[in-house]
Amino acid sequence: MNETILIIDDEVQIRRLLEITLSANNFKVVEAGTGKEGLLLAASVNPTLILLDLGLPDTDGLELLKKLREWYQKPIIILSVRNSEEDIVKALDQGANDYLTKPFRTGELLARIRVAIRQSQNTADQPVLEFGNLSIDLGSHIVRKNNTIIKLTSTEFSLLALLAKNEGRVLTHQYILKEVWGMGYLEQTQYLRVFVAQIRKKIEDNPMHPNLLNTESGIGYRFGR
Repeated sequence: MNETILIIDDEVQIRRLLEITLSANNFKVVEAGTGKEGLLLAASVNPTLILLDLGLPDTDGLELLKKLREWYQKPIIILSVRNSEEDIVKALDQGANDYLTKPFRTGELLARIRVAIRQSQNTADQPVLEFGNLSIDLGSHIVRKNNTIIKLTSTEFSLLALLAKNEGRVLTHQYILKEVWGMGYLEQTQYLRVFVAQIRKKIEDNPMHPNLLNTESGIGYRFGR
């Protein structure tokens, strides 16, 4: 495995723990203790994935996330002591792929890293799905609305692609969670709800009254009519 992971965290002990864990699992690791240093390393190294703490000494992590998402398209996973739904929603809305609160279990972190990397890898020879003014290119992972590119995180794209490929079918919460996040997330329906809300904001003309991404109350979601 040749993937490089950039850790942006001001806590030396956390960086050391992550470096030992990731190196033992064949990841190359680079580290930054400040937002400024992290931004420079992201540009110079172009890592496969970034682990980002929100409590940095020189900048707020959400602001750094916003700056990174101006050009960096690969996965970003937030590691933070902040655990409110508001903080999680803000991070996802700014483009984070996943959010893990401290203290975390290293096994769970490794699983989420693998999922994020797998989701970000392009699949060749995949079709372009068309739904009115919305197009979903499964190969290049590009979504367009009215011929304008819509920025989605890799997790948002994987969720949207799963639903779109099953147009007209009702997919249960548990099926979606298993397919997108894995078996360990079958009970995380609140997590799924947050991601669906973010996607609706980006693809629906009226997110409060969606035409594409529909809720089947108590069951799951259905794409299309």
